[in-house]
Amino acid sequence: MTSIITNTGALAALQTLRTVNQDMEQVQNRISSGYRVETAADNAAYWSIATTMRSDNKALGTVQDALGLGAAKTDTAYTGLESAISVVDEIKSKITAASEPGVDKTKINKELSELKKQLSSIAESASFSGENWLYNTGSAGAGVKNIVASFNRAADGAVSLTTLEYDAGGSIMIDTYSAGRGILTKDWSVTQPYGTSGTTVANYFLIDIGTAAGATATGAEITLDENTSADDLAGMLSAVEAMLQQLTDSASTLGAITSRIDMQESFVSTLMDAIDKGVGRLVDADMNEESTRLKALQTQQQLAIQSLSIANTNAQNILQLFQQ
Repeated sequence: MTSIITNTGALAALQTLRTVNQDMEQVQNRISSGYRVETAADNAAYWSIATTMRSDNKALGTVQDALGLGAAKTDTAYTGLESAISVVDEIKSKITAASEPGVDKTKINKELSELKKQLSSIAESASFSGENWLYNTGSAGAGVKNIVASFNRAADGAVSLTTLEYDAGGSIMIDTYSAGRGILTKDWSVTQPYGTSGTTVANYFLIDIGTAAGATATGAEITLDENTSADDLAGMLSAVEAMLQQLTDSASTLGAITSRIDMQESFVSTLMDAIDKGVGRLVDADMNEESTRLKALQTQQQLAIQSLSIANTNAQNILQLFQQ
């Protein structure tokens, strides 16, 4: 049946053209944006996962920055300790030299005074971003330092942070508020010779940082003069050796923390790349596939337009019948 009221062929061709145009619009959006799933309407489940993981990756980026800041702080403290160990080692050599007969102890003490000033300068200068793990002036002490190391998401969706902890109290060289908290300012109790056959317990500290209550140690400062005995020199040497061991232990701990931070930075960077790759697999468009589909749809569009044109031509043919 042929009708001039309802052109069934034209309606069918028009519907096909509309469908092809919709598919082409979708493919063109994917090609222009690069995403197969750009909005929740495209695929609600994949879009939700991708949005959450992108947020987590952004948090991991902040963690990476925090690790970099923590690495800078530990490197600064470690550099200060390493320099301090060299200076204390030099002090140890000077005290050993003072034990030799005929040596001018007063001149050696002048060298010791300069070495002490250098230690104070090292401790006070080892600061990064307002934090100093070698020099303390506060009443509360250095305390435990926390470095954000990781961002975690549990299976139930709960989030948490992992931190690296370092007790900075173990590396404080000089404490101006309480001498007993500083490696170089506190009393070191040692056993030294006493006379020809006995021993005695003596307390020595290296740097005197003040006269306020609690700021000054109660033992004897390591200083030299012509009256300094061989027994006292032996005690001072033992005290300096104890300080040197404490500084070495603190530097070893900081070195281990630095190594852990480096490994964590590498892991976080690799994890971020893995998350990016996983999100891409869910939502990124396959450009090879989309370009092939676009070519096919362009062909279908041309055929649909031709079909619509043919269907509309049929009505014109009917009009010619009446003209005869």
